[in-house]
Amino acid sequence: MTDIALPGFGAPAVGFDTPFALLHACHERVQRTLALQHKLVGYLHQHTCDAQARQAARDVLRYFDIAAPLHHQDEERHVFPPLLAQGDAATVARVQQLQREHLRMAADWQCARLPLQALAQGQQDAFSQDDEAALARFASHYAAHLRSEEDVVYPAAQAVLPESTLRAMGQEMRQRRGAPE
Repeated sequence: MTDIALPGFGAPAVGFDTPFALLHACHERVQRTLALQHKLVGYLHQHTCDAQARQAARDVLRYFDIAAPLHHQDEERHVFPPLLAQGDAATVARVQQLQREHLRMAADWQCARLPLQALAQGQQDAFSQDDEAALARFASHYAAHLRSEEDVVYPAAQAVLPESTLRAMGQEMRQRRGAPE
């Protein structure tokens, strides 16, 4: 399988001292990982399942099992609360919608991860139509969710969060990930 790379590598590094840059970088990794998932589906339409396809499935699983939940925690702990407390009615409604979407995407992921896991572990060699529908649903929901966060919620949160809160936010994000100082 050609042109499939591990998500997150090759992008410029961002640090915990700029938490919103880190959140944006996470969104870029989500998009790359969803593109890898899409590429994997297309690959299996044209080729038999091979070691590279199984590795691609493992890469998608690893990102959405480990990194994506941490990203959602970052938003739930640091981005959403100040907007719920200080935002106007439209912003509060948007944040509440995003919180519901986090729950829906977690449920979507549980459905999408099953065929990826089966493929990664050699228990199946292709995706069924239902598998592909679950993968597409997960990707579609995620893409719309990212746009809402980047276009409305992140700018609104950055406008209300003081520098000291941003530093604390970055520090907590670092600790949750076990990253060195």
